[in-house]
Amino acid sequence: MTVNYRGETFSGYNKPKRSRKGGKKFVVLAKVGDQTKMIRFGDANMTIKKDQPKARKSFRARHKCDTDPPSKLTARYWSCKKW
Repeated sequence: MTVNYRGETFSGYNKPKRSRKGGKKFVVLAKVGDQTKMIRFGDANMTIKKDQPKARKSFRARHKCDTDPPSKLTARYWSCKKW
């Protein structure tokens, strides 16, 4: 099932993919109930270092990933999910 949203094609809802524009690394078409929102997240100019335990711990603490997860309609939710 492919979904077209504002000129961008997604393989489905709630499935992150690499972003081609917008200055962010990833984009996801998030859907909660009947609400749909395109969310771009991640710094396009930085490398992901989740294989480094110290970097991973620092990122998750900085973004409060271990607290109650926010709505799927936020960039924080998707950033934490990727890490």
